[in-house]
Amino acid sequence: MIRGGWIITGSWPIATESPSRLRARESAALATSVHLICRPKPKDVPTGDWAGVLRELPERVRRWMERLQGEGVRGADLVFACVGPALEIFSRHRAVEAAEGREIPLSEYLRKVWEVVGRTALEEVLRTTGSHVGNNLTGALEEDARLTALFLWTLQSTRTTKNDAAEENAEILGKTKTKGFSLPFDVVRRFAQPMGIDLDTWSGSIISQQKGVLRLLPVTDRIKDLFGEDGASSAAEWIHIDSQKNIQGELFAEQNTETTPKRTRKRKRILGDDVEFEATNVTALDRVHAAMLFQAGAHASALRKLIEAELSRGPEFLRLANALSALYPRESQEKRLLDAMLLAVPR
Repeated sequence: MIRGGWIITGSWPIATESPSRLRARESAALATSVHLICRPKPKDVPTGDWAGVLRELPERVRRWMERLQGEGVRGADLVFACVGPALEIFSRHRAVEAAEGREIPLSEYLRKVWEVVGRTALEEVLRTTGSHVGNNLTGALEEDARLTALFLWTLQSTRTTKNDAAEENAEILGKTKTKGFSLPFDVVRRFAQPMGIDLDTWSGSIISQQKGVLRLLPVTDRIKDLFGEDGASSAAEWIHIDSQKNIQGELFAEQNTETTPKRTRKRKRILGDDVEFEATNVTALDRVHAAMLFQAGAHASALRKLIEAELSRGPEFLRLANALSALYPRESQEKRLLDAMLLAVPR
């Protein structure tokens, strides 16, 4: 359309798709069709400056995202609907050139668009999750926490279509229902890659991938990942036997960040015989998940000790826990565990 002489001025998601259609039953399809609004491009349009285009892009995406949310648009439909207004900035020029005279291809601009959409969405996540979160958490979130927060935010309007259909199919076919939350792989890839989130790194740890669908694993699936074969009960007993243990130094063994190799999905145990393992840093999300598992197992003493240690460490644990509590679906087990765990935090 841009090559054909059109300026893309907007994009609107229109509810044209039925959740019960075959396409929705077989995959994590979007709930709407996103329609582009175009206008003819004048013949005398100037060449655009790449630096100026990049300066204008974040504010344009932010304004459109707020407008769409005001119209009740959520989730993946909102993410894709933000692309149209972003394209207006690029398409209203004859061409866009960098300072050295290089013409910027549309593909390069689109990568920037997805990066800005992802970052704006993350800022929106943290801005709307309550006063406990604070505005300075955006830059502090580690990769797994960014992925989880953006996944849950994007899930807000897409969950009904995918997961309800999946549960209906499971009942019809007599299969066990799939646990966790699902989104189309391409939706997650669009915001993850431009923000430097390597999905393969987290596959098998906090997400799983299958047949074009990416699933956020339930926190209960992480017991062995965090505590090893003996599980959370063993960790809680270990804390209870000696309440003077340094949880931060022993339960969450810190690694030297200068010598620690890139995170892998193996040997990521918070507690176990190999607590001195060589390849991982424990993240804030790991710590929050560990507290949720203590809550799930009714290990009140261990949970209290862990929370005390985390509060003395800094505000990131509590901020992330509050943010995730606001993002998880209201009826989910994770939401219940987080809210119950947060009640144990000293006031």
